[in-house]
This record gives sequence, structure tokens and C-alpha cells, in this order.
Amino acid sequence: MALRHHLRKAREILSNEGPLETAKSAIRFVPIEVNNYIFRLRHGSGTYVMDEDWDNLLILDACRYDMFADQIDLDGALEPRISLGSSSEEFLERNFDSRACHDTVYVNANPYIPRLDLDRGTFHAVINCLEDWDPDLETVRPETVADAARDAHESFSNKRLVAHFMQPHHPFIGETGRDLTGTGLSIDSDGERDTVIWEYLESGDADASLETVWAAYKENLDIVLAEVESLLEDLEGKTVITADHGNLLGERLSPIPSRRKYGHPYGVHTPELVRVPWFICEGSERRDIRSDPPVESERASDSEIEKRLEALGYK
Repeated sequence: MALRHHLRKAREILSNEGPLETAKSAIRFVPIEVNNYIFRLRHGSGTYVMDEDWDNLLILDACRYDMFADQIDLDGALEPRISLGSSSEEFLERNFDSRACHDTVYVNANPYIPRLDLDRGTFHAVINCLEDWDPDLETVRPETVADAARDAHESFSNKRLVAHFMQPHHPFIGETGRDLTGTGLSIDSDGERDTVIWEYLESGDADASLETVWAAYKENLDIVLAEVESLLEDLEGKTVITADHGNLLGERLSPIPSRRKYGHPYGVHTPELVRVPWFICEGSERRDIRSDPPVESERASDSEIEKRLEALGYK
């Protein structure tokens, strides 16, 4: 998966910037791959989520383990797990590509599900929340995903349920976060996207301290956890709360050091990015799960998918 991604990016760089920039990009990735190899030796290859024991899997996008451990106040057991990806794209590819998960319904707010064609035959059904995109917040609200999960739980009572929330991933939607520059990626009057907060921090041009960004990031987590807590009351069976990946906030990669990094680039396996929470809520009596052929699901248009990815900082 990683090799395919790197080749795809290399072709894009070659087409847009020429062979010299392509060579520079390849050289920059050598120390990252060495670090990844050492990380895998120390921590293993990671968790395939579909092979684990759960009835409901609630995915919090870009949620660091350490932040979750500090903020969680629910009944359950917390474990650290190693995610298969450091970005949503890598997580989704490595967990679901070429797999038949026909005992599962996926309630989705992440544009990479349709971008990777995982809404076409991978699951029994995909419930698309991208149509309920909030144009002011430039994301899907957590209550939208929670309500769709409730409906899916009722309509598909004999299926495993995945609910993929976009928070705590930026844009920051709380009171602190909305005041920060670069919390979303609006398109300005010249047709160019605004700079995302991680790029501001990496360049040193942010108009807020790292402490303020941390506060906004935690605020996003608290907002989604409030919806998760309410949703748990309506779900039957064993529920796991986890994340697809984490986020860098100024850490340096190791053992080969780097400059300070922000955000969650594809294929960078470091604790802040791939060590994620695995919070187990045993819940009520287990559901009787069975597999059935996929049903046709509504999907966003290609142009909508690209706009959503851009608003979340993936373009």
C-alpha cells in the first residue's frame, strides 16, 4: 500500500515539477522509511480492526492516544493499539482494500471512503454523511454522524456498525478553535485555498501559540466525546472507541531526527501518529451478526469528494 502511494505521488511530482523535484522527494523519504522499519521492529505491524472483537466501532479521526487518555471519562477499559496508517487514506486502504466486510455497515463522514471506492461492495452498506456537510464549519458535525449511527443500528440490527466521526480532526469547531486562523481550508476570492493550521505552525507564521492550538484540538475531542457518550446509550453489544491515526504537534521523528513536524502525513509511523486508543465498552447482550450481499449506497459526486478532502487539508 505504501509503495503504491509513493509511486502515485512520484508520478504527480514528476508531472507537475519535473525529475529534479521527484529525485529530491525520493531522497527525503529514505530516512522516514528507515524510521518506519525500526518502529515496526519495536512495535509490530499493527491492528486489523475487522479481525477484532466488537459489535460497534466508533472511529475518532486524528485522535492521539495521549490526548484521549487525558480526556476520556467513560466506563470502559483503555488499551493502546498500533494503527495500520498515519493518515485516513493509509488506514482505510490497509484495513479495508480488497476485503469483503459484508457483515458491516459503515456510517461515514470521511471523504476517503468514496475516494478509495470503499463504498462500492466493500461493506454491506455505507451511510454517507458527506451530504450533510456544514459549509460554515467545513466539516461534518459529530451529532450528524451520531444520529446516522442510531438510524443504521436500528435499520441494520444484525450487522456490525462502524461510525467514523471527523473530530477531533481540524477544522476546530469549538469556541477556542473557531477563533484561530487556518482552522479550516476555505477558498479565497482568487480561488486559492487558505493555509491549514499545521502549515502555519510548521512555517512559524501561526497567529496563535502551540498551547492554544492544543486547547482547540482537545476541545474538538471533548465535543465529539459528548456525542459518543450519548450514542453509547442507544447501541447494543460490545463497543470499541478508537482512532484511524493521531497527529503531530511539533515532535521530531526518530531515531533519524527531523525538523519539527505537524499534521498527519501518509506513511510516517511514529508513536504520535499510529499509537491510538482502543477503549472497550462491554455494553449489553451481544448482537447476532450475519453477512449479506452489499446493498447500493448513495455517494457524493467526485467534485464534492475533492472539495471535502481539500477542506480537511488533504489536497
